[in-house]
Amino acid sequence: MKVEPTERLTKDTLNIDAREVEALIQAPPMDIPPYEPAMVKLKDGSTMLIRAAKFEEAPMMLEYVGKVMKVDHDYYDIVGSRIYSEILGWLRKRLKDPYTLVGLIDGLWVGFANGRLYNEDISISLHSMALKRGLRIGAIMYYAKAQYAFDILGQKEWWATYESPNGWMRWGLGMAQPSYPWPEYQHELGGARVFYMKKDYWDRVIRKYLLDLVKADLERPVPDELLKKNDKMRVPEEILV
Repeated sequence: MKVEPTERLTKDTLNIDAREVEALIQAPPMDIPPYEPAMVKLKDGSTMLIRAAKFEEAPMMLEYVGKVMKVDHDYYDIVGSRIYSEILGWLRKRLKDPYTLVGLIDGLWVGFANGRLYNEDISISLHSMALKRGLRIGAIMYYAKAQYAFDILGQKEWWATYESPNGWMRWGLGMAQPSYPWPEYQHELGGARVFYMKKDYWDRVIRKYLLDLVKADLERPVPDELLKKNDKMRVPEEILV
């Protein structure tokens, strides 16, 4: 859009440093503690490491999730599309205060969870996904990011929404999450209903519910040997969703 200046200008063309524009486009990050790696024993006896994803891992993550976008059952196409945009938004710094977690078994990527801080009090739950079936990995990753939001970041509230009936059945109904009145409150994922839980509900009910579901707790600190085993990530060859 062009609007004529109200005063004569000696220079009517301005050259702007792209770095100055970037300062306006990026959201100034909040000062939040990083995710401390955790480990959990899975029911098949293997140990999964959960840690923050690295920027250099984003291209291989995007390549894998690009294939998930083509899966046409249980809404994986829209889930994959949104996870793809979230990983890209994290990489390009177009998400406000995101946290992106990966679950790894001997370096193999088997779990994903992410969210972001809306403000100092509210955490937005984005997505959780198991890349390997039958080991409760999806539940573990959901627990890991909720624990991070409430126990480490000190958030007071958790906002979620669900793209599939299965997701709502497991988390919305399973955790008896109430919802805010719609459309006054809308989740950023397409304007869907906001299902929420607050810190006291997490402490009194949901932490135990998820631990009973997972049947194991996260353990810290993680031995150096396990960290080294999972320092370099590789993606599965198959799409098992």
